[in-house]
Amino acid sequence: MKKFSRMKIAQLVLMLAFMAVCAYLLFVDRGLFHDVAQQEDLKMVCGMLWGCFALSFIFIFMDFGMFSDYNRVYRELDYAVYSDPLSGLANRNCCDAIVEKYLNRPLPKGIGCVMFDLTNIRHINETYSHMAGNALIQDFSNILKMASVSLCFVGRNGGNKFLAVFEDSSPDQVDKFLLRIEQKVKTHNASDPDKPIEYAYGVAFDEKVKNIAEMIALANRRITDPGA
Repeated sequence: MKKFSRMKIAQLVLMLAFMAVCAYLLFVDRGLFHDVAQQEDLKMVCGMLWGCFALSFIFIFMDFGMFSDYNRVYRELDYAVYSDPLSGLANRNCCDAIVEKYLNRPLPKGIGCVMFDLTNIRHINETYSHMAGNALIQDFSNILKMASVSLCFVGRNGGNKFLAVFEDSSPDQVDKFLLRIEQKVKTHNASDPDKPIEYAYGVAFDEKVKNIAEMIALANRRITDPGA
């Protein structure tokens, strides 16, 4: 995409430079200007040349318009493929893409993950409605999104499960992330005590496991068994 844009910009700059040189020669050289003005065939050639320039400009700007539309469609498709429509977070496909980066290779230092489980979604769905449950998922997703800034990747791993992945990180950053979430959840629950966010989580960081899939599975087990 960037290569195409650079090519079109270079084409536009070259055409402008060529037109500027032609205009300069035509209007500075009075003899040339007189010849063009007096000879019909030469005048026609110049007219056709300027017409080609004009058409070229139109086509270049049309290309830029098509390129802009293509970029917009590409972003929409990318969002549809990799974003969860309910939560606005990265979806399971995007979570899997993160996992695939570390499959079949030793895990580097400073990598870890946190699995989250919204534990009261079923109660909210049954007591209030599925719309209320969806709203709770959205609220928790927004909290995760804000808490993860400059710290980690977050995505919805399906249903009421969420995944945070830390790369080149430290336990302090994991603690900072979890503290941000705790504080924001307290604020949310104080404003809507009837439909609170209740969650559990499991952490795995710099574990002695074979791959990242095992690390995520370990974090998931620790949601219900912190000593796992």
